[in-house]
Amino acid sequence: MIGADIAAEEDVPLAARYDEKPAPPAPPPGFEPSAITLATADASGRPSARIVLLKVVDERGFAFFTNYESRKGRELAENPHAALVCYWAELEREVLIAGTVTKVSRAESAEYFAKRPRGSQLGAWVSRQSSAVPDRAFLEAELQKVEARFANRDVELPPYWGGYVLNPARLEFWQGRPNRLHDRFQYLKQADGSWRIERLSP
Repeated sequence: MIGADIAAEEDVPLAARYDEKPAPPAPPPGFEPSAITLATADASGRPSARIVLLKVVDERGFAFFTNYESRKGRELAENPHAALVCYWAELEREVLIAGTVTKVSRAESAEYFAKRPRGSQLGAWVSRQSSAVPDRAFLEAELQKVEARFANRDVELPPYWGGYVLNPARLEFWQGRPNRLHDRFQYLKQADGSWRIERLSP
């Protein structure tokens, strides 16, 4: 996991610095390492959370894609502060990432959308995410309409669908240890772009 106390002057890449630790021989059925919890809050500070898939990690931060008209999209429009939690029980590891969220470019969203399975592309047109629908039959009927609309041609990127990137201001790396004396290291971004590193009490 994380080494002994990391030198305060060491810059942090967008990943934890782990010591060698054997990985499980095989992931359990249904294991999805990119599944993370995204926590948002509206303008009044009322929180909500859901699972999203982490799709990009680069120098900007951590990116995911969704419906901009969903609850999370509406809340991020009101309040761009958000947090991600990545938890891998099999490895006894967790990463917490907090910062501000911005939309990615339309071109980047289109590039990612084009790589999605066709069924997922069609579903993005069908789903007005987080809005109420009368029943399952309504969704199936809408899917038939969308399939007819895009028959024999590529599915276009919906105008209300795209990516966000969370630029981290704080990261915490957690590793489970015996007797609940876990390792916790917090990285706080400074005004000059460097990181202050602290070991936290478990």
